[in-house]
Amino acid sequence: MPATQSQIALLRWYVEMGADESIGWEAQDRLAPKRPPAAPIVRPAAPVAAEREPDFAPAITSLAGHPAEAATTLAELEEAVRAFEGCALKRTATNTVFADGIRGAPLMIIGEAPGADEDRLGKPFVGRSGQLLDRMLAAIGFSRQSNAYITNILFWRPPGNRKPTGDEIAACLPFVWRHIALGRPRLVLLSGGTATAAMLDRSEGITRLRGRWFELQVPGLDRPVPAMASYHPSFLLRTPARKSEVWRDLLAIQAKFDESG
Repeated sequence: MPATQSQIALLRWYVEMGADESIGWEAQDRLAPKRPPAAPIVRPAAPVAAEREPDFAPAITSLAGHPAEAATTLAELEEAVRAFEGCALKRTATNTVFADGIRGAPLMIIGEAPGADEDRLGKPFVGRSGQLLDRMLAAIGFSRQSNAYITNILFWRPPGNRKPTGDEIAACLPFVWRHIALGRPRLVLLSGGTATAAMLDRSEGITRLRGRWFELQVPGLDRPVPAMASYHPSFLLRTPARKSEVWRDLLAIQAKFDESG
């Protein structure tokens, strides 16, 4: 739209007053009250991984009165688990899923619960997520046939693969602590949010806890066991973009073994 005579006159007046440059398309009200400047956002510096001390996880201080207490070997513990009637999941499951791999192996993996394939075959991590776990372990030189031991925090499948309840976890957890004490692994991999929250007694989600080292204070052991939290393979099957994060976790586990000889 062409300029009006009044606009042209105003422009000439600006030029006569010394204005020789346009600095914006919209007029600004110089008399309007000025807003105070926004406070600068100060972000805390990210912690340096090499300097971060391990977190200490709470332990069950006593297994007194629980059937897990009497077990002195992994074979006895398995018998105690199979005879246990204190978890309602046992009544709906096909099999008790105790463990797989090499007993006494330096690396122990603790997952959530058996799925349909695990319940049918009686072994942990044998479905698609188990196949992915095997490939993950092989990438850093581990396997259930030579130097890895695999179990879950629950020994029976929740119907429909639903998330375990707090009561179901509480009934099985003393067995898990005794499992670690009798297996004496050098490192533990906590696989998935449910296993991590149960073993560490933490409310944060797995996205906040993964990639961090924790020290498990295990009843019956005279020193804590280092544990790494990471994503469950079933989560990676649904969200493959997160595989790079788990790869970093696996490299950290490999480096930890290399450091300890």
